[in-house]
Amino acid sequence: MHISPLPLPGLLLIEPRIFSDARGSFYESFNARQFQEQTGIDVHFVQDNHAHSARGVLRGLHYQVRHPQGKLVRVVRGAVWDVTVDIRRGSPSFGQWHGVELSEANRLQLWVPPGFAHGYSVLSPEAEVLYKTTDYWAPEHERCICWNDPRIGADWKLDTPPVLSEKDRKGMPLAEAEVFP
Repeated sequence: MHISPLPLPGLLLIEPRIFSDARGSFYESFNARQFQEQTGIDVHFVQDNHAHSARGVLRGLHYQVRHPQGKLVRVVRGAVWDVTVDIRRGSPSFGQWHGVELSEANRLQLWVPPGFAHGYSVLSPEAEVLYKTTDYWAPEHERCICWNDPRIGADWKLDTPPVLSEKDRKGMPLAEAEVFP
């Protein structure tokens, strides 16, 4: 696997090594030893999540203030525009966002460390997103930052208004949100 740092400190783009022949292809979607050797991060995943969404769905910006989760995100069907926002108040990139397309075609993965809010919009007719987390879902500690907060200014790559859950419609502005130190 090839791991590249992204503009926001801690975010990593992971490109797996793909073996293809006439039968199809094979790749390791994650290798803890290689990840630690290349990043210095000793990660332990405790939960796998699988989300299916239609075009125009926007999920996010989600995070947990207690039991923060690191996430390894990939798409196995379709394509999404994945957005992360640094919500570590002490970080020089606090409030900044970064976006990357993850798709079944490019097979890229995104490491989102604790301290970031995370979300994505669906670019294809349908998408299936898989992500591993380093801590369990704790609904009492889950928070949501408003996806269209002008303070953040994220571009979600949508050409129509997004389809949102009730939770995402009620997201807090970053200025009022509970964030990390």
